[in-house]
Amino acid sequence: MQAPLDNNASETLDGGNTASSGDQSEMRKRSVVISGHRTSVSLENAFWDALKKEASARGQTVNQIITNIDKHRNGNLSSAIRLFILRCFQDANGRRPSV
Repeated sequence: MQAPLDNNASETLDGGNTASSGDQSEMRKRSVVISGHRTSVSLENAFWDALKKEASARGQTVNQIITNIDKHRNGNLSSAIRLFILRCFQDANGRRPSV
């Protein structure tokens, strides 16, 4: 089942029909488009929720944020997204990441 994540991306929900679930540790695989190419990313619900909040705060779509993360990543995309969210959290709490 496909449900919209934002204007430029879609998510594939594994059995549910909402983007957020009560189980924040549950993994969700979602389809995104990066530079015109569709790919899927698996993240825990907590990271998808945080990514959507950060995109909204920046006035961007989730797809735009993921595209930017993809351009600057060294490892796999899911890990790069998690590290991005961690850095956002650290910055919001006045802590700067050491890397």
